[in-house]
Amino acid sequence: MLADPQVRLGIGTAALVVTALAAHHDRVSEGEASVFRAVNGLPDAVRAPAWAIMQSGTLGAVPVAAGAAWLAGDRELAGVLLASGTSTWALAKLVKQLVRRPRPADLLAGTRRRGREAAGLGYLSGHAGVAAALGAAALPHLGPAGRALTVTAIPLVGLTRLYVGAHLPLDIVGGAALGLAVEALVSLAASGKAHACGAPPYSR
Repeated sequence: MLADPQVRLGIGTAALVVTALAAHHDRVSEGEASVFRAVNGLPDAVRAPAWAIMQSGTLGAVPVAAGAAWLAGDRELAGVLLASGTSTWALAKLVKQLVRRPRPADLLAGTRRRGREAAGLGYLSGHAGVAAALGAAALPHLGPAGRALTVTAIPLVGLTRLYVGAHLPLDIVGGAALGLAVEALVSLAASGKAHACGAPPYSR
């Protein structure tokens, strides 16, 4: 079902709207707080691997992923990775200003902040968005092991942002939803362009 970019666009957009409305009130439900505290309270021993995983959702991961696809000979995938990753990162900044949800430390007492303190607003997570966009674009082009690794890494990136105290669960879901929707739009545009040029449509 998710192989269809129109389905991904619908699911991503719906999840984005729902989480944005829920986060806009600057309230944290008991369930959301419980999930956050469970992850945020994990021992410091996992800090190093968490930091390494978290890099998969940074802006720097975008050219790395696109470059790998280019070197592998898939220039169209490289373009989709570059466009969806950078667009998600940029749009995340815009959504933050529209929703304006604070960071966890401003909403929940006892938040543990690890590493450099995250600046700006909380909703939504750009890291989760970039990871979801890159993962959704790359997934159909990977073998079984690569798919398993990607499917595991996407939610782990979000969990690392809870662990370091930078985001709440709704921020993560909203970010992933944005990344999924943006990647779907980019893939649809790539397919339409290929069709207009008489080339085979972008393969999912």
